[in-house]
Amino acid sequence: MLNDKLNVLLSNFVVEAHKLQNAHWYVKGSSFFTAHAQLETLYNQTFDQIDELAELILQNGGKPFGSLKKFVASSTLEEYPDDFKSPENIFDAAKRDFESLRELALQIKKDADSEDNFLISAAMDEQNAALSKLIWMIGQSQM
Repeated sequence: MLNDKLNVLLSNFVVEAHKLQNAHWYVKGSSFFTAHAQLETLYNQTFDQIDELAELILQNGGKPFGSLKKFVASSTLEEYPDDFKSPENIFDAAKRDFESLRELALQIKKDADSEDNFLISAAMDEQNAALSKLIWMIGQSQM
């Protein structure tokens, strides 16, 4: 059960990485240069999270999804259309997505705690901390 939820979280991170890369390509507006660079940083960080989650699933005796078909089918996030977007719209959507990722990580932590699975619980603490900081940082840039 934990590995199933971890695969959903992994799928969400894969979709989010692609969304951020898509936004990186399609951002436009007066703050293009800043947003373009920030989005590249975000999707690179997200790719790092993908690797960590896949390895966590393996450490927990599971099998991480590896196909795009499975990632898209399992993700609870919606993709962006291929269209130009303002930085404000992009970062609003990214913040909502990261909040959704944090919510799922917190659910997984509760499940791990109930099973005394300290490996997963500790990893979800790290996810929560990283996502909370990211959500806060995006919120600060929207003021």
